[in-house]
Amino acid sequence: MRTLARRLLIPGLTALALTATGCGSTSHTGAAEPAAPAAVTPSSDGTSQQLDVAAAPQGTSTPAAVARADGKGKTEKSALKVASYDRATGRAVIAKGAQTPGRSPAPGKSPETGRSPETGKSPEAGKSPDAGKSPEADKPVAVGDVIASAPAPGAPAGLLAKVTEVVGKTDQGTEVKTAATTLAAVLGDDKADGKVPVDPAAVTVEPLTKGVTFSWAKGPGLTFGPEGAKLPLGNLRLDVNAAVDTAPDAPASAGASVSGFVQLAPQVEFAYDGSAGGAPGPRGAFLGMSGDWSSQWKLQGRAAASTGAPKRIPFAKLHSSPVIQVGPVPVVVNLDLTCYIQVEADGRVTVEVQQDVKGDFKVGGSYASGKGWTPVSASNVKSTPVKASVTATGKVKGAIGAEASVGLYGAVGVTADFAPYVRGEGDIKAAASSDGKTSLEGAWALYGGFDLSGNLQLQLSLFGTPVFERKIPLGTLNREWALSTGHIKR
Repeated sequence: MRTLARRLLIPGLTALALTATGCGSTSHTGAAEPAAPAAVTPSSDGTSQQLDVAAAPQGTSTPAAVARADGKGKTEKSALKVASYDRATGRAVIAKGAQTPGRSPAPGKSPETGRSPETGKSPEAGKSPDAGKSPEADKPVAVGDVIASAPAPGAPAGLLAKVTEVVGKTDQGTEVKTAATTLAAVLGDDKADGKVPVDPAAVTVEPLTKGVTFSWAKGPGLTFGPEGAKLPLGNLRLDVNAAVDTAPDAPASAGASVSGFVQLAPQVEFAYDGSAGGAPGPRGAFLGMSGDWSSQWKLQGRAAASTGAPKRIPFAKLHSSPVIQVGPVPVVVNLDLTCYIQVEADGRVTVEVQQDVKGDFKVGGSYASGKGWTPVSASNVKSTPVKASVTATGKVKGAIGAEASVGLYGAVGVTADFAPYVRGEGDIKAAASSDGKTSLEGAWALYGGFDLSGNLQLQLSLFGTPVFERKIPLGTLNREWALSTGHIKR
């Protein structure tokens, strides 16, 4: 009796709804239009203020906040601007906003009023730009002052710095020398806690392979994307159709490929509690990213055998630097996402797997005085109806995921890797003898799941917390579900 190579097609799986629950994550349903920063209010302890956290007003240049060295009063929003900055020397030129040369009003704004021609409103709902400011806010900077600025010439990730020397006057403004500082220097003993949706229109995308399409939806009546796609507000979407390496001995009909989309509604989560009772640094802090995740993708064909680590194919890089307004302080957050396809296979099994995944994720770092930094990672994911077929003997695992990083003022604070996947394996054998008798025996299994991992970085000390000497791993959060298993013998 001799063994024959034979194809077995396992019928499509019945619809499945599978749930894996992480630790305390919440669902987010899209982005609202950014609100102007509201006034600060005293907190219950009477010594600090509760600062609102909101997206910086769009279409206007965000003024710098200045904490004065004389220690009088709170950090205030000013009309001062960073006209230029040299990272190599730490020198900056500080000028009054209206005097900054080479600056033009934002698109769609009146150069005289800064108001939107569509709404007629200024960034703070008709209030005077000087409302609530003291004369101290706009006086020239002095040694010891701390400046928090949105992105500026020479400082594309914003600037958070302390003035160490006033060099003198220039045609642009006052030249100063600066040194690095922390958010504690401008937020002091105040408190803040909020979530800010990322404007999908402000995300830049760099396709890394052919067949990538980017789309987004921001406001009412503005729906973009492939024909028939209806994106919820605040969502961005990447569609991909890419070939992956096919096993050398596979027939032409078994060419391997991945197609589908990833849809995200990311938001920044920021918290700060400076009421430390006189102790240095804040009592607590949090920085992270969360959001809704939706992906629909199909892996088919006979993928080539993996050698060493699973083969990862990045297909797009996304970047955004949203400015969130924490009371008077513009805080620049840097977000980066690299979306990828990953395939791990032994080159023997041919599959056709299609899966819809919906849910949310949350990654970040949480600080508490006396305890230090601890990682936060959570996800709540559901896998909706799955269709699959497995042929022959072998193993394969396919994922469509994203590497993410979130930080402040250009310094990475948290990195994470979120990867929903499908894993299949089969052990199917067919045999025949010269008298015409045949036998078939095999077992197969399909699994769905996700991996979530990452690290906290040294740069989280920007909050004013103690420096830690090594990366702190988020720990790997893994959930896997049996989609279907079976055994055949005849």
